[in-house]
Amino acid sequence: MSKAVIVGGGVIGLLSAYELTRRGVSVTLLDKGDFGAACSTGNAGWITPSLSGPVPAPGLVGTSLRWMLRRDSPLYIRPSAVPRLAPWLLEFWRHCNPRDYEAGLHATAELGRHTHKLYDALAQEVDFEMHRAGMLFVCLRRESMKHVVDDIEAMRDYGYDPPAILGPKELREFEPGIAGPMEAAVWVKEERHVRPESLMRGLVAWLEQHGVEMRAGVEVIGFRRRGRQITAVETRVGSFEADQVLIAAGAWTGKVAALAGLFIPMQAGKGYNITVQNSEVQLSHPLYLVDVRVAVSPYKGALRIAGTMELSGINTVLDEARVDALRRGANRYIAGWDRGTAQTTWVGMRPMLPDGLVALGLAPRYDNLFIASGHAMEGISLGPSTATTIADYMTTGKTDVDLTPFDPGRFERSILGRLAARLA
Repeated sequence: MSKAVIVGGGVIGLLSAYELTRRGVSVTLLDKGDFGAACSTGNAGWITPSLSGPVPAPGLVGTSLRWMLRRDSPLYIRPSAVPRLAPWLLEFWRHCNPRDYEAGLHATAELGRHTHKLYDALAQEVDFEMHRAGMLFVCLRRESMKHVVDDIEAMRDYGYDPPAILGPKELREFEPGIAGPMEAAVWVKEERHVRPESLMRGLVAWLEQHGVEMRAGVEVIGFRRRGRQITAVETRVGSFEADQVLIAAGAWTGKVAALAGLFIPMQAGKGYNITVQNSEVQLSHPLYLVDVRVAVSPYKGALRIAGTMELSGINTVLDEARVDALRRGANRYIAGWDRGTAQTTWVGMRPMLPDGLVALGLAPRYDNLFIASGHAMEGISLGPSTATTIADYMTTGKTDVDLTPFDPGRFERSILGRLAARLA
């Protein structure tokens, strides 16, 4: 039986361990924290292939420059981090054009083509909370829905029906919990959402029941090599021998990959959420509040408001100004959402790559080291398809998905990679 070591116990690592175990691989899963924690548990839980467009989008250069120094904006860059982030930001802005955006959307949509079927299959094996209520994109201004409709129209090739356009009266009949002067909404019936905490618990339970070696609180400090092979993963508590290694460490992937001599320019895109237990507002659908870029997810007995993007390095400092911006954004659409029996706030780091695409596949200069990371806000949505794809590749050497756009080595050939090599 072949043996794989996975570095990173978030949603991608857990699902990859699940798929490899189902294929008969002996898996050891390492995480320097707790399994299923960090960004994997605090997100909105959306399963939304219709949001396959990469973060760097046409028009975002000017918008992000206006936002970047405002602490309450959807995208905030801490001033002290700007000098260090400048090369990464330039590469990010370079991809904010129609050609790269369209190519990235179709590549990601192809990767996630079978997402819903994979979740159906997963639900047969793993216990978690999942809702099939579609997704409602709500717009304060009618013109705000244009890019939403354009992206969903692009999904027609991936099995989506034309989106339903709702006017103000239809919107309030469809979702009575919404208040305020909304002009339009777009309903995408195919989408779903999960309670991410329940998915993480369910996956951990399944892996433990099926004999996966789960080692939490274990920090990777290096790799033992022989030619083009990784023979063991070195940690502070000892070595773990492996036939294959998968790095799926989320925002920490760049640091872990550097221990193997790889350049993967991962940045942490900090996000926030507010979760209200037993909110007085009962919503039937998850909402994307388009004009303020806020996600709203109703769960059993809870309502979660999530969003914002902050580039300030890997840290868990909770900026109250960012939380207040979430509150103000939600208040424009939903009155009384924050009244409930209890309320918590959360902050976590999304793994961001400058071209907005994931890194997925075989690492350059290695025959048995693989990468699966950089999912930004799509870790839950792309998790099962990512895990299925990388597990197929690791066990058979091939996959049905074209991995060329996601090549982990693409950054070493970029301007950013050449600059990093000169500075090394």
